[in-house]
Amino acid sequence: MDRKKTVGLMLAVGGAALLAGSCGPAKPPIVVGSKNFTEQRVLGEIIAQHLEHRLPGAKIVRELDLGGTLLTYQAMQNRQISLYPEYTGTIQAEILKEKPANDPAESLIRVRQEMARIAHFDVLDPLGVDDYFVMVVRGEDARKDKLQTISDAAHVKDGWKLGVGYEFQQRLDGMTALSQYALPMAAPPRSMDLGLMYKALEQGQVTMIAANATDGPLTAHDWVALNDDKKVFGDYQVCILARDDVLVAEPRLRPALAQLAGKISNDAMRKLNAAVDVDHRQVSDVAAQFLRDSGLDSSK
Repeated sequence: MDRKKTVGLMLAVGGAALLAGSCGPAKPPIVVGSKNFTEQRVLGEIIAQHLEHRLPGAKIVRELDLGGTLLTYQAMQNRQISLYPEYTGTIQAEILKEKPANDPAESLIRVRQEMARIAHFDVLDPLGVDDYFVMVVRGEDARKDKLQTISDAAHVKDGWKLGVGYEFQQRLDGMTALSQYALPMAAPPRSMDLGLMYKALEQGQVTMIAANATDGPLTAHDWVALNDDKKVFGDYQVCILARDDVLVAEPRLRPALAQLAGKISNDAMRKLNAAVDVDHRQVSDVAAQFLRDSGLDSSK
């Protein structure tokens, strides 16, 4: 190779090296996770779309519908996901293995301290949803037996056929907490998929279900959610649980996520869930509509 070609090649290689050095290593994607039920998928999609609007140039990846609490939390520990929506009471009961606090401020302080200490995870400000457990019965049964509270249900002589989700049956804040009411049972509690419980209640396969305050089907039928008059269930504010290293690596991430704080009420969440479960709309469309209605769909 002659001298001119050699010099030209050296300059080309050097220029490419300088260009590569100036660009630096590509940032890893921000992976948004969620658990495997409607509310989690909707919230995960809202977060993902919001970040796509607010973080131009960042790669946003979805890993929604991962599984239950412990599987999703493990995905965070294994760095498979960067963040996901979680409930303060669930962190206390399922991850910290302690009784959830009834006071929202106390619960938030506790989970923030412990997540930072044991996992280097940050619990961001609540989104506005408090998705506490509710015991739901058919309206006709509530009217017949004059039921308003779970304590009222403890006086029904015929007993109850209870339907519960798989996690509820195992959790400290689930069946163990509910047992304080000493509800009479006409049959052993029946575990079932969350998506099947309201249909089972409608068809009479069960007469009471352990549900959540923001369930979409609560908007679409004659159901009655009984008041937890003994306050046995804890506080369940929805927060974004995020890995500290991801927040440090992308300085724009925390301010972007903070824009979602306080934006979703229980009523709004119930309607979002109903749009998917009752109206059978696509999760992505429901999330996009929420962001538009909230004025959060632009990059400004």
